[in-house]
Amino acid sequence: MHIHGYAWLGEKKAFDEESLRRPVGEPPTADSPLDVIQRYRSALADFPVTDLPPLQTAHWLLKPASLVRGTWQEPKEAGEWLGLQLSEFAPRFVSEDDREVTRLMLLTKGAVERLAWGGDVSFGHYLKGTVFHSIALVTCSPNRTDSTLPCPIRQTRT
Repeated sequence: MHIHGYAWLGEKKAFDEESLRRPVGEPPTADSPLDVIQRYRSALADFPVTDLPPLQTAHWLLKPASLVRGTWQEPKEAGEWLGLQLSEFAPRFVSEDDREVTRLMLLTKGAVERLAWGGDVSFGHYLKGTVFHSIALVTCSPNRTDSTLPCPIRQTRT
């Protein structure tokens, strides 16, 4: 198992486009309404290439390898990256409680524990203005949520 890190920063309005954050499902039938067919075509074309965070954390693995911000063999290493991400953006968090150092440390510690048993981690924070910041750590080879998901970057232990 190894862990991939993902980060996204963008307008909250873009983040709210749930149809772009959901992988394609079953294809519509020939007698499906036109709007259903159009949504399916849009998801088919857009989900794999958009950098928007998926609704389900594990679905990051369906995205291109170019979106991976880091890869680690050990949960502690991934946690260090997460801690750096949180502390870099914390001054811009809208919620004063979310900026608290102790809280950020506890989030990081909890993330490392979750990664150690193969779970995925995802955090999102509103930043000042209309910006949203999303961070995710996703286990790979295999992913606990869905072991059939492909790994965008293969890692070997050295």
